[in-house]
Amino acid sequence: MQLIDIGVNLTNSSFHDQQAAVVERALEAGVTQMILTGTSLAVSEQALELCQQLDPSAAHLFATAGVHPHDAKAWDAASEHRLRQLLAEPRVRAVGECGLDFNRDFSPRPQQEKALEAQLALAAELHLPVFLHERDASDRLLAILKGYRDHLTGAVVHCFTGERDALFAYLDMDLHIGITGWICDERRGTHLHGLVGNIAEGRLMLESDAPYLLPRSLRPKPKNGRNEPAFLPEVLREVALHRGESTEQTAAHTTATARAFFQIQS
Repeated sequence: MQLIDIGVNLTNSSFHDQQAAVVERALEAGVTQMILTGTSLAVSEQALELCQQLDPSAAHLFATAGVHPHDAKAWDAASEHRLRQLLAEPRVRAVGECGLDFNRDFSPRPQQEKALEAQLALAAELHLPVFLHERDASDRLLAILKGYRDHLTGAVVHCFTGERDALFAYLDMDLHIGITGWICDERRGTHLHGLVGNIAEGRLMLESDAPYLLPRSLRPKPKNGRNEPAFLPEVLREVALHRGESTEQTAAHTTATARAFFQIQS
């Protein structure tokens, strides 16, 4: 049984000098391929470097490159030029993490929208899928995506935590959905239990979002409280349970979907 983790923040400082060990533990746990998330130009460069350093054979590690809505206030013409260069790298398989965050509003909303539209345009031009962030902004994200969707090879709403209406609207737009350990959180994630069964095979992918979102159902829990890709089987277990599937079934179709979406080989 093989899994693909489509969202790993391996550049995070909590993994400092431990990245190789983290990847090794993931491989031992059956997480055979990982997509390292780029959330700014600097982080995207770091993610690419980690791919090259830790996996010179290009068998296990790939990356996204983009500018998160939190950093959208710094977006300018130079940002677009540098991002275009990063997206030309063969290990970079998607544009993002980009999107809208109307929960924290670390960047003004007009600037978030400007940066998002520029990145969607790049994705359409370069025939790359998009790795999307959305928080408290589903209606606006859908409105913006509507003008680009026909020109995009694909888009995944990463770390989906929303409600039924948002999920069905994303699925109606033929988007992919990424599910994290949020579904394992008995305090705030139980609404996902009744929703994941509505995501068709070919549209669902799994992610850790490590080092964040440690599955609360994980036993034993790591003493440092840090999530890792090696814990993705716990997300798989919870998703399979609420889809009425075996873990083998869910692993097979989510892995096949991720390989097709990011254009990676087994």
